[in-house]
Amino acid sequence: MPDGPPGTAAGGAAGEGTAGLRPGHGSAGVRREWAPPWPVDVGATLSPHRRGHHDPAFRVERDGTVWRASSTPDGPGTLRIRARGDVVVADAWGPGAGWLLDGLPDLLGASDEPEGFEARHEIVRRQALLRPGLRIGRTNRVFEALVPAVMEQKVLAQEAWRAWGYLVRRFGTPAPGAPAALRLRVPPPPAVWARIPSWEWHRSGLEAVRARTIIGAARVAARLEEDPAERRLRSLPGVGVWTAAEVRQRAAGDPDAVSVGDYNLPGVVGWALAGRKVDDDGMLELLAPYAGHRYRVTRLLESSGARPPRRGPRLPVRDYRGF
Repeated sequence: MPDGPPGTAAGGAAGEGTAGLRPGHGSAGVRREWAPPWPVDVGATLSPHRRGHHDPAFRVERDGTVWRASSTPDGPGTLRIRARGDVVVADAWGPGAGWLLDGLPDLLGASDEPEGFEARHEIVRRQALLRPGLRIGRTNRVFEALVPAVMEQKVLAQEAWRAWGYLVRRFGTPAPGAPAALRLRVPPPPAVWARIPSWEWHRSGLEAVRARTIIGAARVAARLEEDPAERRLRSLPGVGVWTAAEVRQRAAGDPDAVSVGDYNLPGVVGWALAGRKVDDDGMLELLAPYAGHRYRVTRLLESSGARPPRRGPRLPVRDYRGF
């Protein structure tokens, strides 16, 4: 299957009904308090890392507290992030706790450099003023961003999220320190992804082509972490420009990575900036004045709600498990 995007935008910020939950019994966590020198919107900055409302590796409490489980270089870890006024309070558990806390500023956009960004359209200017805390953060975990991006190629987001949820619940591990009620799971490390049998990929609803892409990437995951450049990503069979951009946005915090080939994005950009639908070439032409910040602009435009009117029925959600 060719590289490409899901048919609907991923993400979401609805609460999980977990307000008031506390870490698991007997868990020993570590804490870091960080005061960023600029406004930070924790929910908006972290939302690209969430794969649907039922992502087993990402939860949001009603008060905006974010829980995220990750397979770090030091082992599994759980991160809880809360904004308390101008201070971000982060607690972490598991062997990867220290690594996650060390990476907290990067995750929330400390390496982002929006100072050179200049709004050239009124809608962009307005959204930038409305979202001053939106930063482009990075996880520094390339393979962990690559797996769900491959799952989202050329399908509706719901199909990809179903596969991601099934496989993370089936082959991931319980998130250290997380309350049992959250049912938070740590995504499996590359070695586990490489050994998932064919029938489990089928049960997840993922067809063989994308499964092979993930398995192939798992076998070279260490090299990907060393060099997440677009050329390295696109050298992998089954990974094209769209997937590489999606990975660089999340893992490397690339503010200029445009998801060329996306199902919805050209319509959003064209409608917001020119009042008409455009194709990929038209989108790139409209975004050209924002070189260096094109992903930042698409994030702002997506948050504006500007969309071309829908015509025709929605695409149906397919189920490869019945094929």
